[in-house]
Amino acid sequence: MKLFKFGRGTEEKSLRPADNRGGWIGVVREAFAGAWQKNIEVNQDTVLAFSAVFACITLIASDIAKLRLKLVQLTDDRIWEETTSSSFSPVIKRPNHFQNRIQFFETWFLSKLTHGNTYVMKLRDGRGVVIKLYVLDPRRVTPLVADDGSVYYRLLADNLSTLEDGVVVPASEIIHDRMNCLFHPLVGVSPIYACGLAAMQGNAIQNNSANFFRNGSKPGGVLTAPGAIADDTAKRLKEHWDLNFSGENAGRVAVLGDGLKYEAMAISAADSQLIEQLRWSAETVCSAFHVPGYKVGVGAQPNNASAEISNQIYYSDCLQSLIEAAELCLDEGLELPGAYGTEFDLDGLLRMDTATLYKANNDAVG
Repeated sequence: MKLFKFGRGTEEKSLRPADNRGGWIGVVREAFAGAWQKNIEVNQDTVLAFSAVFACITLIASDIAKLRLKLVQLTDDRIWEETTSSSFSPVIKRPNHFQNRIQFFETWFLSKLTHGNTYVMKLRDGRGVVIKLYVLDPRRVTPLVADDGSVYYRLLADNLSTLEDGVVVPASEIIHDRMNCLFHPLVGVSPIYACGLAAMQGNAIQNNSANFFRNGSKPGGVLTAPGAIADDTAKRLKEHWDLNFSGENAGRVAVLGDGLKYEAMAISAADSQLIEQLRWSAETVCSAFHVPGYKVGVGAQPNNASAEISNQIYYSDCLQSLIEAAELCLDEGLELPGAYGTEFDLDGLLRMDTATLYKANNDAVG
């Protein structure tokens, strides 16, 4: 494609979309070769409806979003201290006109965890200083690569983010936070890529269980006769049985004659190890998101771990890389001078339990 008038001049470049080569595209992908023909599809809406996926994504996003973002400055003693700046503090405190800080970062990490990519558009003032930040719908953004290797982004219309028409912008106007770039450096991959099939299995188990209980906890079965029966008779018996002994009428007493016999066909919950399968699905989802299972109700918290140790493990295994990546993206995206930086306040997350806090204070006093 050809480019576009941007800024003061007009440039002509040949741009090509970045090849995701199998990345999570968010609509439908095959769980395995041939799954499409077998009607086994990993659909994003269905995957997000699985409780473990929903819990992991919202837990991570809300835990990071609740942390206060600080503007820090490096002192002469080489210590980072919180500071303020008329150029940078306002956008950190209020990123845009319809989101506060918590809502903004929650959207940031929901996008990254769900799609593998977060695209944040910058809005500048006359000085060139970033004064607004807008998280864009990742399904409406496409990374483009020019022949000379320079990166651009094609943005489709988004009225909420002040984009009335589609436009192509250089990488300097977009903060692109991405994760798990397995197939292309510009295309992130969500953990859903690894656990989507497990989530679909969990949903299928729950749907099957719901249908089972809708039938009064009675498994499906067949009516058998000792001899051959006409098709019309078989159809009449089936309709009579469905009408009187299924759904809300399940469990009613049936009187059978002429040698008719009812035999259950469905596998029971115990035989199918339903609970074990459901637990495995949830544990697989948690492992893909690096979330300790007990944080989302899967399994029990280790007995020998205090709240401080549990949160430290959760931070180092799950949150730290996401937080560090966002801080670096903001430092570069806001074009902060070398002595400035952004930092999430971890005090809200790594608070010690009372006993450990008392011990730490006593040790500090000596």
